Parts: sequence; structure tokens; C-alpha cells
Amino acid sequence: MATPIQASKRYYRRGTTRVLWVPTIANKNNPTRAELDAGTALEAETGAMSGWQTSSGTVPTPALGSRFTPTVPGEITAADSSLTFWASKDGDDVRTLLTREAVGFVVWMDEGDVPTQTMDVYPVQVTSQAKIRELDQAAQIMAQFAITSEPAENVAIPATTP
Repeated sequence: MATPIQASKRYYRRGTTRVLWVPTIANKNNPTRAELDAGTALEAETGAMSGWQTSSGTVPTPALGSRFTPTVPGEITAADSSLTFWASKDGDDVRTLLTREAVGFVVWMDEGDVPTQTMDVYPVQVTSQAKIRELDQAAQIMAQFAITSEPAENVAIPATTP
């Protein structure tokens, strides 16, 4: 009999997931604790998110000798990605941090900032700060991002500094 997959310890994302804006990371595959600590935690003001995932295409490889067309892995792409924040009535909000064309990293710690757990590191450039104007909802700002190179996925979170 095949070995069953490890049972998951399911969790609710709100109150657990951390998302950081980090201006500088020397090696996206191995961020240091000092680099992460120099970032800004965004989750307390994040009201929604979209994207933040990669997908892979396939390339058909037909052969004359068969009617079946096999495929091989192809390009890796990232979805259009955004974070939506609560706007402040005095204007002192995410607009001062994530300015258009700012370059940095969005770091996702899905299970929290727990050393040895994993995080995803997205190299990004801010493309816009869209003001969401709705009649009967609290004001929000949607920061949209271009993902500028392949994200580093499932990278170990470094130990905290004592």
C-alpha cells in the first residue's frame, strides 16, 4: 500500500500570514534576518490581495510516428498581483511607502514569521496606486505590482535575532 500524504494542520490565514515590503535583499534565495527586519509589515493594513502565484505553461512536442502529442514544461509566469490597503483620511497611509515605480520585494510568510518555516520572495516594482472609490465602503488604495524576475519560493525563514 502506498504511504499516505502527511496530514495537514489547517489554519486560517487572517491573523497568521505576514506580508512584508522589503526595499533591499541581496539574495532572494537566502534573505537575512536583518534584511527582513529592515522591511515594513503590511498585513495590519491589507484588506485584500490578488495574484501572488506562479504558473507553468507547457510546450507540445509532437512526433510524426504517433497521434499522441506529449508536452514538456515551458515558461514560468506570475499572475498580475496587487495588495489592497485601507486609505487614511489624512493621507498618511500606504501611498507614502509604495510609491509608483518603487523597486523592492514583497515577502509572503504564509504560516507566520516562524524560523525554519518557508516564505516566498517576490522581486517587484510598484506600477500604480489605484484609489478604489465605492459609495458605501471604506476608502482603499490598491497597489499593483510588476513581478520583475522569478520569485524565490519555499525559502527558509531565518532565525530571529536575539
